[in-house]
Amino acid sequence: MQINQAALDLIKEYEGLRLSAYQDAVGVWTIGYGTTAAANVGIIPKAGMKITEAQASTYLIKAVEKFAARISAGITVPVNENQFGAMVSLAYNIGPTAFLGSTLLRKLNAGDVPGAADQFAAWNKAGGKVLPGLVRRRAAERALFLTPVATAPRTPGLLARLITAFLNLIKGA
Repeated sequence: MQINQAALDLIKEYEGLRLSAYQDAVGVWTIGYGTTAAANVGIIPKAGMKITEAQASTYLIKAVEKFAARISAGITVPVNENQFGAMVSLAYNIGPTAFLGSTLLRKLNAGDVPGAADQFAAWNKAGGKVLPGLVRRRAAERALFLTPVATAPRTPGLLARLITAFLNLIKGA
C-alpha cells in the first residue's frame, strides 16, 4: 500500500524542514524532514551539513517508501489508506522496529481498531520526557487513523450513459 498525501503532509508538518543538520531532542544528527542516518537512505547527517529542499524531499520519499514496505509486512488485517499513512508516520518517527513490536500493531492485528488508535498517545516521549510536539503529533496521527477515506463522487458509468442515450432515443422517436 502506498502512503497517501494526507500522511505525507502530516510527516512534513511535524518533522519540519531544516536544510542544515541539527541534533534532535535526544542528540541524533538530523536533516531535511527528519532524516537521520538510521533511515539508511544515502545520507549521514553531521555538523555543518547542508542540503537543498529537493534533496530533503527525495530523502523523505525514500525513507517513507522504505518504512511503508517494512511495516506492511507486520500488518495482517485490511487497513485503509489513512490508517496505513498514520502508522507510517508513527514508524517514520519511532523507527519501524519499534512499530513492529508495538501494542498498537498487536491491537490492530487482533481487530481492536479503537484500542490501536488509543496507542498512538503512548509514543509521546523522547529521552524519557513527554514532549508537547510529540503529544500534538500523536493526536494528529490518531485523528488521521480514525478518519474514513473519502470516496470520490460517483460519475455515471457506461451502463448509465447507455440507458440515458437509449431513453433519449425513445423520446425522440
